[in-house]
Amino acid sequence: MDDVRANLAHPSPAQTDLPDADWWRGAVIYQIYPRSFQDSNGDGIGDLAGIVRRLPHVASLGVDAIWISPFFKSPMRDFGYDISDYRDVDPMFGTLDDFDALIAEAHRLGMRVMIDLVMSHTALEHPWFLESRVNKTNPKADWFVWADPKPDGTPPNNWLSMFGGSAWQFDSPRRQYYLHNFLAEQPDLNFHNPEVQEELLDIVRFWLERGVDGFRLDVINFYFHSKGLEDNPPLHEDHRNDSIAPSVNPYNYQDHLYDKSQPENLDFLRRFRALLDEYPGTTAVGEVGDAQRGLDIVAAYTAGNERVHMCYAFDFLQPMKITAPNVRRVLEEFETVARTGWSCWAFSNHDVTRHASRWGEGEADPVAYNKIVSALLFSLRGSVCLYQGEELGLPEAELAFEDLRDPYGIRFWPEYRGRDGCRTPMVWEEGDHASGFSEAVPWLPVSPAHGPLSVSAQVGRPDSVLEHYRRFLAFRRQHKALVKGSITFLVAEGDALVFERRDAEERMLCAFNLGSGWVSLAVEDLRLASLDEHGFAGTYEKGEIRLGPYGAFFALIEA
Repeated sequence: MDDVRANLAHPSPAQTDLPDADWWRGAVIYQIYPRSFQDSNGDGIGDLAGIVRRLPHVASLGVDAIWISPFFKSPMRDFGYDISDYRDVDPMFGTLDDFDALIAEAHRLGMRVMIDLVMSHTALEHPWFLESRVNKTNPKADWFVWADPKPDGTPPNNWLSMFGGSAWQFDSPRRQYYLHNFLAEQPDLNFHNPEVQEELLDIVRFWLERGVDGFRLDVINFYFHSKGLEDNPPLHEDHRNDSIAPSVNPYNYQDHLYDKSQPENLDFLRRFRALLDEYPGTTAVGEVGDAQRGLDIVAAYTAGNERVHMCYAFDFLQPMKITAPNVRRVLEEFETVARTGWSCWAFSNHDVTRHASRWGEGEADPVAYNKIVSALLFSLRGSVCLYQGEELGLPEAELAFEDLRDPYGIRFWPEYRGRDGCRTPMVWEEGDHASGFSEAVPWLPVSPAHGPLSVSAQVGRPDSVLEHYRRFLAFRRQHKALVKGSITFLVAEGDALVFERRDAEERMLCAFNLGSGWVSLAVEDLRLASLDEHGFAGTYEKGEIRLGPYGAFFALIEA
């Protein structure tokens, strides 16, 4: 590791001049999808140098950290989530020196850097798998999940892939099946092998030594499978939902008891956390992919101080529109099952339809709706993940079939259009053929609907979604109760939601109207000092809060 220390571009702020080791609790984390953020070399694909160029924009929002989706060496069948070298940068994104420069600039701007670590599976081209598939006796023979066929030659069990079809692929050299929970080109690592765990933890240390401040852990509950390879039972149709996989995918027909979310994962997460604790102030957020038991898994994985710091489930990433009662149900359920845990909430990311379209289509005032749901997100107890372009109110891009790059969308088109619509290039400038993203033809087309919403079109306009994000994040930073305080719900009916955030220094009343009509809400007669730095208008008098369409009201509760 001496060579890594010698080349360290900039020390981590978590380990130097920013003393709050608990910074992640209540942090706002901005997700960057590097292929689509900024192209610096004219090949139509975003890269690390492009991210560095645009970091001042991210810093201007007032976020605490960035999360960069995978930039490691990869054949790019799943666009970086199929890794062939965990310790190097794919040439299309740049070099390790470019990454060091990125860390240095982010730290200079006061932001921490988290990277997306995909540990559940690799690419077919990874040297580990190339060795493992040679025969059943090589040193890495047990590094992946191999199983013999049934006597009739069919797969070992009924497990299904998230991307459709069997989760097993027959491999001729070994005359066995290997497990792939995602693409057939993404073989699953065998976490039951201690050598695999050791190697992965060494990779974690490699990046910690390079100065990263934390990790986003892809599909954290997929690390272990049941050694018994039992068939998953069917899932009753009343319990199916498409928050994890689209309804056209047979993956939803099973109760996934044995192919993921195994109890052995808790011991590995303890080892992972112990390693992070050697680097004060570093953190991790895990993605929990489970439609039936998501919050329970989040609770188990974040309980106490032994496992990961925070996780997010898909409660607010599913197609079902957000409602006041559902927000209360999810938050109160989490507070019940995870009394010592911590969650990280997200409304959009690189895998789901942007919430501006998923929830906002049909709203009387889409701009106002985007503002009110973002204010709600920033006011919930927990940390927050924002996805690039969310601060511009970008809707989902509509793409033709011939423009698709996502294998998931190509597989299930047209009932499911895949993930390309949320991955189109970031829009920076008006009037340019690629909206300032690239001088070349972008790898995905820029949506015509996105150009007028570019950064240059919104910056400095007080009524824009962008300036709203800046204004509200500044408001959030001014009030510790919004960052780390407790939450108590008072009203949750129809479009109306009222709760109290509280810490040792202040009590704050937060009221929201998610609808297009006026609402009046009766609450306890309190002494309130109204706050107005957030940009919303509302009134309170004698126990009644009145909110206009898509309105909000914030006030300090006085003793």
